[in-house]
Amino acid sequence: MSTLSAASVEPAAVTDKTEQHKPLKPCCACPETKKVRDACIIEKGEENCSALIEAHKDCMRALGFKI
Repeated sequence: MSTLSAASVEPAAVTDKTEQHKPLKPCCACPETKKVRDACIIEKGEENCSALIEAHKDCMRALGFKI
């Protein structure tokens, strides 16, 4: 039974390695800051969320995106 478990775990590890080589898309980067930023903009308007917008930009820059 442990052989079956090892076999089922191994393909997942291979999948994780191949996903790491895919380039990160801007839409998928920094989901935590993006969610908070978007909620603020919807509720309060863009002019009232500058700190959250800048935090998201900083996160994107840290991942190598040119913003």
